[in-house]
Amino acid sequence: MFLPKYPDNPTPPPSHTHTATTDPAPARRSLPSVSIDQKTVAALVIGGVVLTALLAAVAVTAISVAVAAVVLRSLLRDQQRH
Repeated sequence: MFLPKYPDNPTPPPSHTHTATTDPAPARRSLPSVSIDQKTVAALVIGGVVLTALLAAVAVTAISVAVAAVVLRSLLRDQQRH
């Protein structure tokens, strides 16, 4: 299942006798073309912008909660001293 599948070699293996000719370069196989339309690109860009905005909102909220906790701890500490 996870073993690689190698393409079949259409040329016979070289013989053991050495010849003066050089071996031809192996043929390159092109990748299949994938068509991506503008709607898909737009959806991906909008999705990225929305996810980035949500991440920024979570970060700002976390920072403000941390600042509020530090301020409240300081106020409670000052009140306990009096």
